[in-house]
Amino acid sequence: MAMKSLDDLFLHFLKDMYHAEKQILRTLPKMAKKAESDDLRKAFEEHRDETEGQIERLEQVFEMVGKRARGEYCDAIHGILEEGKEIMNEAEDKNTLDAGMIAAAQAVEHYEISRYGTLIAWAKQLGHDKAATLLKQTLDEENHADELLSKLAESSLNKKAA
Repeated sequence: MAMKSLDDLFLHFLKDMYHAEKQILRTLPKMAKKAESDDLRKAFEEHRDETEGQIERLEQVFEMVGKRARGEYCDAIHGILEEGKEIMNEAEDKNTLDAGMIAAAQAVEHYEISRYGTLIAWAKQLGHDKAATLLKQTLDEENHADELLSKLAESSLNKKAA
């Protein structure tokens, strides 16, 4: 897709995030299943439910801008998720696995936080204020997930892995 305008960039990033969220939705149950910590398992399961809502909001944003909801392959999220799979396959100790999965999940969250922040700014610039509001809801959820993962890591899981 040619990106000749901010509208084009906005749509490109929207498609990117739609694809990313669908990939994340497929990965979170695998991470929950592998988690040793009940708190970490619960965090992954809850974020899976949030991710379903995030996908629905993205679909609403597509509708608001008059486009069909569809994803576009995202190299970045695939690379980040591949790193996470590597950790899940190679960590021999369950506590190390939990610490590694937190790090992998936070890489995903940081990518999403970056992209949603950009999408919000562009939506506002393009006059898509309702879309910006929906995207802000998702950004708030991603920030909360990142904070929860940090809390789990710093309060206990990193210590157990050490």
